[in-house]
Amino acid sequence: MKVPEHYESDVLFFFDGRPDALALYQTLAEGLERVAPEASVKVQKSQISFYDGGLFAMASLPKRKRDPGLMVSFGLGRRESSPRISVAVEPYPGRWTHHVLVTGEDQLDGELLGWLREARDFCRAKGGGRGKP
Repeated sequence: MKVPEHYESDVLFFFDGRPDALALYQTLAEGLERVAPEASVKVQKSQISFYDGGLFAMASLPKRKRDPGLMVSFGLGRRESSPRISVAVEPYPGRWTHHVLVTGEDQLDGELLGWLREARDFCRAKGGGRGKP
């Protein structure tokens, strides 16, 4: 993946005080390196964004600081029905944003990485998109 100059320090700052979430993110990033090696990553204030022709996935912390884990969000051209998906919304016709709360490394599995690969492919086919996956 293409990372900015200060990527590692930005990631450490993003996860300051949340070592469990940092470990989950590192596993997620390794998986994304395998399924989307051409992608680029940007660390922002509230999320870490992944781009490949446009924004296709995001990693963020749960809204409540006491909640463990990592929220992984991605966009698909359809609604995925799975008990793993916390929330799915359709911000634009034919574009569904899915949110999966990951609390253990075992949840960063082939199913989730498959959805992320599909999100990357969907984003490429749409020519980017409107900002959010």
